[in-house]
Amino acid sequence: MKYKILLAGLLFCASVCTAQAQQASTKKPLTHAVYDSWKSIAGDSLSNNGQYLLFAVNPQEGDGVLHLRNLSQNTSKQFPRGQKQAFTADNRFAIFQIEPAYASVRQAKLKKKKPEEMPKDSLSIHELASGKTEYVDRVKSYKLPSKSGEWLAYQLETPLPQKAAKDTSKTKTTSPAKPAGRGAGKKDDGTGLVLRHLPTGQEYRFDRVTDYLFSEKGNTLYFVKAEKDSLHKAGVFAFNTSARRAMPVDTGRVSYKNLATDKSGEQLAFVASNDSTGKDLRYFQLLHWTAKNNRLKTLADTASKGMPAKYMVSEHAQLGFSENGDRLFFGTFPRPTQYEKDTTKLDEEKVNVDVWTYRDPLIQPMQLKQLEREQKRSFLAVYDLKRNRIVQLATPEIPDVSLNPDRNADVALGSSNVNYLLSVGYDSPSRSDAWLIDLKDGSRRLAVKDTRGRPRLSPEGKFLYWYEPSDSSWKAMNVKAKVPVNLTQKLNVAFYDEQNDVPALPDDYGLTGWTKDDAYLLVNDRYDIWRLDPNGKAAAVNITDGYGRKNNLRFRYQDLDPRERTVPVDQKILLRTLDLKTKASGYFTDYVTKAGQPQKLVLEPYSFSSVRKAKDSDRLTFRRGSFQEYPDVWVTNTSFSNPQKVSNANPQQSGYLWGTVELVEWTSNDAIPLEGLLFKPENFDPKKKYPMLVYFYERNAETLHNYRTPAPSASTINIPLFVSQGYLVFVPDIVYKDGYPGQSAYNSIIPGVQMLAAKGFVDEKNMAIQGQSWGGYQVAYLITQSNLFKAAMAGAPVSNMTSAYGGIRWESGMSRQFQYERTQSRIGGTLWEKPMQYIENSPLFYAPKVETPLLIMHNDNDGAVPWYQGIELFMALRRLNKPVWMLVYNGEAHNLMQRKNRKDLSVRMSQFFDHYLKGAPEPAWMKKGVPSLVKGKEYGLELIEEPAATTPAPGQEPETHSASEEK
Repeated sequence: MKYKILLAGLLFCASVCTAQAQQASTKKPLTHAVYDSWKSIAGDSLSNNGQYLLFAVNPQEGDGVLHLRNLSQNTSKQFPRGQKQAFTADNRFAIFQIEPAYASVRQAKLKKKKPEEMPKDSLSIHELASGKTEYVDRVKSYKLPSKSGEWLAYQLETPLPQKAAKDTSKTKTTSPAKPAGRGAGKKDDGTGLVLRHLPTGQEYRFDRVTDYLFSEKGNTLYFVKAEKDSLHKAGVFAFNTSARRAMPVDTGRVSYKNLATDKSGEQLAFVASNDSTGKDLRYFQLLHWTAKNNRLKTLADTASKGMPAKYMVSEHAQLGFSENGDRLFFGTFPRPTQYEKDTTKLDEEKVNVDVWTYRDPLIQPMQLKQLEREQKRSFLAVYDLKRNRIVQLATPEIPDVSLNPDRNADVALGSSNVNYLLSVGYDSPSRSDAWLIDLKDGSRRLAVKDTRGRPRLSPEGKFLYWYEPSDSSWKAMNVKAKVPVNLTQKLNVAFYDEQNDVPALPDDYGLTGWTKDDAYLLVNDRYDIWRLDPNGKAAAVNITDGYGRKNNLRFRYQDLDPRERTVPVDQKILLRTLDLKTKASGYFTDYVTKAGQPQKLVLEPYSFSSVRKAKDSDRLTFRRGSFQEYPDVWVTNTSFSNPQKVSNANPQQSGYLWGTVELVEWTSNDAIPLEGLLFKPENFDPKKKYPMLVYFYERNAETLHNYRTPAPSASTINIPLFVSQGYLVFVPDIVYKDGYPGQSAYNSIIPGVQMLAAKGFVDEKNMAIQGQSWGGYQVAYLITQSNLFKAAMAGAPVSNMTSAYGGIRWESGMSRQFQYERTQSRIGGTLWEKPMQYIENSPLFYAPKVETPLLIMHNDNDGAVPWYQGIELFMALRRLNKPVWMLVYNGEAHNLMQRKNRKDLSVRMSQFFDHYLKGAPEPAWMKKGVPSLVKGKEYGLELIEEPAATTPAPGQEPETHSASEEK
């Protein structure tokens, strides 16, 4: 009998093993053609009662689907192309927009339709209980009051010309709203606005609307109308939703902007102008209206008492009330010099010149980059509605003024780096002064001089607080006092980044927040969270009881209520947790004021993120993922008991060869323990040898459990794609020594590669490296020091630190000097202080040593690394007859932004590495190039079928290519 059982068991095992093998054999490798099918989840949100969940599943290119789940009944509905979704505050309706079909938009673009004739969004109003859905065509936007579920306002697109009416979207429409007002006209003519009472469906319509705003409680809808003619003037109107009637707030002026209402919805502020001259500079007034007495008052203009001399009300500054409604904040600015247009010269006779001078506080490129912002710059002022007075807070000398969150405090914080502008570009962290400003009279007191920190106000405005990099401590100052208190200097714990490896003062570990009434400040060390008395009297308390440090866990506060401005002390708080050794993550709970160690809820080999809790329910959602598992949406409660997965964004993944990832360890040439990630193909066989790609930047080991989506590359290899196609991918961590960034990269990366090669499953004759930006620099440096790699790809590499040092980061206009002296490039001194280190760390000066075929990508609109850095390296290697190619995507930035270019780069990188590491045919763009005569017509992606890949690259003989031989 036992033999029969044994035989049956063997037969069962054989059948299962056969089935598994067949399943594995049916899986396909990922290709560049699959990118568009890979989806992502966006906008997951719970209704206030926690019963309903909305989330969108969107492909990288194409039409997405909005999912609505009834979590109580475990039912689901799908709405094609739904987006911009929200629940009403009373849990009765889901509101969202429906995008036009991707194919219809593409077709309209091919037909060169005018903007107003392009397919437009529709609006969906879905009643949750009944399942009834209504659609409205051609909706531009919608708004809901945050604390009322009864009302919805939506603005319509410009009506189609009658002849183009046939081209409207084919989205089904129930009771379509017909836009009121004029047809296509001037940009500011406005369009129809519809206010809908959701329980009854009753609608109120207003034409020519250019802006609209709900009060928080939904008791008032404010809107602006554009002028139609002399009988239909522009104006601001208020619709009282209780009385169901609209009333004019003000009419007849030329322009109205920047609506703002207070918390009660009973006060309205806006700026308006009667200036119709069309000049660049227009005069605006600050106007204030109260519903209680239907009274409009001018609070500020150029002649108002309290306005600084020659100052004007800004049309660009955002208006805002204090939470108690007693103050209104607005912007002012000094009246600029007006220049008359010179009509005596032709345009070609006018000189355009930038004058650079050593006296400029900011260099010319920075000035030009900030020009538009400076033209719209305003300085914060406040109107005290109880005392009827203007107080100017910010000035050109103290331009940045911040308030406490509710804006009720009597003090503001002024910050100024004006005295330190000349050092911007090389002095990092930058310096500033902090001022305390009295909101009642505008008086100011210098609180902190020459700090490298960022002082802030506590939630109640009782304290100034900041981390001071100069002495690596947290400080606080009672606003009524004059002396700061050092809160952490006596603690035997580091609050600075202990892994800092740049020649600059280290950053802090971050801030948890404040407790109610500004009682405690909560800050982080590397592992735990500390409770500090901002007055410096009570002893500091480690609220996580040192549990993090003892167990190599990092705890960080997880906010569950975005409306809360403080950390609760009377209930459990949720802590995001990362095991710094295994990289497992999850959640613990703890108390701010109650003793005891944190309690584990979940700690698993996954990455956890995006926790969202329902406002009035214990239910919450989170995302959980790993390299093998897309981070879908899960539903649970605050105890994380019985979690349920409720989305399945990428079921197609099961049909593709994927892979695994593991943490590997080795020791650098500097005897420093290091970690890295090793990605292996599915069904990895340790007896086989695999080609290996090595990608690096700085440190990536903490991303062990991160999902990596197959997607076209902006600049780096797509790891799942290459792993699926039979490559190993190694991602080593790197530590740096000041002054020796290149050698540090070598000392970290090469021993890691050699460690893996010694295991026997790496084809050490077919290894390559790839990196972008700082990683691209390290690629360029490594190939001047080692023949270990058969091919290399460097994106936007700095090749010559001596020329790059004096360059400009064109996206910001900043000098690049700071990067070499204090941050990522890590030289730690000026070019004239350490000239040899700039040269020794520059790949360009060692170009003759390069024997590794190199592919460069450096784009001509790169705003981070000037593209002449790529050109210098290319021209040197070309002169030396080394195998080198450079891809320049026209108009593209540091990383590719356009999807078409990302797809192109992905294909070319695959062809490049497949050719050198797998012996695949060489593509035409590598073999023959793409002459400018055929640019845009031919791409050179076709493969040339000849055994070119088996021929050793110039100067690279197979028998000398080993993991143990270095230059």
